[in-house]
Amino acid sequence: MNLKLNGKVALVVASSQGLGKAIAEQLVTEGTSVMITSRNEEKLQTVYEELKQIGKGNVSYCPADITKIEDIQNLVTKTREEFGKIDILINNAGGPPGGTFEKFSDQDWQNAFELNLLSYVRTVREVLPDMKKNGGRIINIALSSIKQPIPGLILSNTFRLGVVGLAKSLAEELAPYNILVNTIAPGRIATDRVAHLDQVKAEKQGVSREDIEEASKKNIPLGRYGKPEEFAKVVTFFVSEASTYMTGSSFVVDGGMVKAI
Repeated sequence: MNLKLNGKVALVVASSQGLGKAIAEQLVTEGTSVMITSRNEEKLQTVYEELKQIGKGNVSYCPADITKIEDIQNLVTKTREEFGKIDILINNAGGPPGGTFEKFSDQDWQNAFELNLLSYVRTVREVLPDMKKNGGRIINIALSSIKQPIPGLILSNTFRLGVVGLAKSLAEELAPYNILVNTIAPGRIATDRVAHLDQVKAEKQGVSREDIEEASKKNIPLGRYGKPEEFAKVVTFFVSEASTYMTGSSFVVDGGMVKAI
């Protein structure tokens, strides 16, 4: 299957580690020119050097705090200056803190909104001039909680569903421009974020992180956590020319963990 990603340009948000990094790596392997970004410039430089070694698609990086509109505008401008256009947007962001309802203040809710929903709105707004000319692909990374809420993650449960509503609405509005918009949600993928959540849960229960991980695996039909590259391959398919008739949909990559239909 020819994905026809050679020569395309992708902006991958939150890409100095975890799922974002894995997606950027997969896209570069397919010949895509990729702009990576995060708040941590030191990590970006390291990932930049790693991706350059692949020797296929071009890579550049631009530090940005995606809770700040001026940083997002600068990021998109830098991507255009570097590569001339933007064909693909991967909206991604680190998760908000875990906890139950009574733990969080108004400011906590505001912070989660700005990080996990408003940042997606803003990046879409900034890349639209490019995509309305030539079509494009927008992928919003969410979480398996869009199908089955996760206990102790009320902030994420709330705003990830907002991402689904955003994508569904955008898919209809932008279809005339051949812009496809989908939501892709990871389950238990072996990233630092999942390891952190497992550690928090372990400390609360007075057990080891390994115990929590083994218990989680029992709820996954495939019996293991996913690999970041497995998730990245799914995203890569959806932004490619092999996917031309799917928009406004939500897909869970979770090894069969979520029981919702």
